[in-house]
Amino acid sequence: MTSPAPVADGPAAPLGPPEPLKLWFCPNEELAPGIAATLAKHWLDEHEQEIAGRFLFERDRRQYLVAHALVRRVLALEAGVPEAEAVIWRSSRGRPFLQKPAAGLPRGGKELDFNLSHSNGHNLLGVVRHQRIGVDVERLDRGDQGFDTIVETFAAEEREWVAQAPQGRPRDRRALRLWTLKEAYSKARGLGLGLPFDSFAFTLGEDRGVLGFRPPQGDWAERWRFVELEPVPDVLAAVAVLADATTARVVELHHGFPWGRSAPRHLALPDAPAGHR
Repeated sequence: MTSPAPVADGPAAPLGPPEPLKLWFCPNEELAPGIAATLAKHWLDEHEQEIAGRFLFERDRRQYLVAHALVRRVLALEAGVPEAEAVIWRSSRGRPFLQKPAAGLPRGGKELDFNLSHSNGHNLLGVVRHQRIGVDVERLDRGDQGFDTIVETFAAEEREWVAQAPQGRPRDRRALRLWTLKEAYSKARGLGLGLPFDSFAFTLGEDRGVLGFRPPQGDWAERWRFVELEPVPDVLAAVAVLADATTARVVELHHGFPWGRSAPRHLALPDAPAGHR
């Protein structure tokens, strides 16, 4: 098996104080269906409109419209690119990026990275300057979708840790904490499903927090910061951000659809977890 290449080093440190890591958590209910459809009509590009039209079920179409309207609204706030004018392209592995205008971003510096996750009526968007970010959000109540299959993809020490919890909700919570962290890290790396989930492992605190990280070959634990969140009960989220000494130690968590710049909740960005090469 070929080892994944490490993420390229970020650009030079910016002048002035670093921007905090910014997160937007937005349930679908924050945007009425009619408003979501209207915004999508005016903001989404032709490719996004085509994808939205393929959904067979209205709940899936609404999820897509809210999530992508959220992306374009936040990019307008953070980068100064009008919602309908943002050009979003995808890498060969499907990771989205904002195409910078020839003259540079109108607001907030030269660089911006973002990542989106949505699941069962909830959306999470992360934005960071000068580095890379990955996010994932999942509901603990997955209906008839059990956790046994996803646990089978984990590293041996993670499977053992999950099995130590009592069956039912405690075990499911452990499994979902690991899953969201693995998804967030893979998305930050831009590798998605191309990175085997048993090639790296997390050691987690009893309630929340990454205590240790064994990265895949070619990467280093000290380059990463991880955040675990439960923005509303039984909805778990994880954030992975490539960081260095210049990275701000503050996380801004916004709740709801960003019509304006409402006051966010401030969280501390954890230290790098213990690990080894």
